Amino acid sequence: MGEIKVKIELENTADRYWYLEKRIQESDIRKYMMEAVVDTGAVMSVLPQDIAEELGLKVAQTVVVTYANEEKEERPVAGPVTIRIGKRFMNTDCIVVPPASEALIGQVILEELDLIPDCQRHTLSPRPESPIYPSLKMK
Repeated sequence: MGEIKVKIELENTADRYWYLEKRIQESDIRKYMMEAVVDTGAVMSVLPQDIAEELGLKVAQTVVVTYANEEKEERPVAGPVTIRIGKRFMNTDCIVVPPASEALIGQVILEELDLIPDCQRHTLSPRPESPIYPSLKMK
């Protein structure tokens, strides 16, 4: 299976709300653009500590993560962060990993943004039946 890398735009969600309330200028919203790996084996998304700090994300809780080698470790969860992939975006929290680690896009983002990974073509695309907006199930 091939690795899928995508460009993502990150934004401090709280800063955006401060801007909407006219408490800060739009230029004060902390943003960061980077490449991330799509990881269908990860539930949540992952950001390196240096990026989370640059965005000013706040640690809200700690979780235990299990790595592919079955090793377990406590990691902080920080947010809120807005993640944009192409024209789709969502607000979420992310697991924080050591500085200079790879950013990962997990299942929660793929589901909510209704994006389908194609490992053979190394692409991430909207579901064909919902090319403009995410199509989310509500039952």
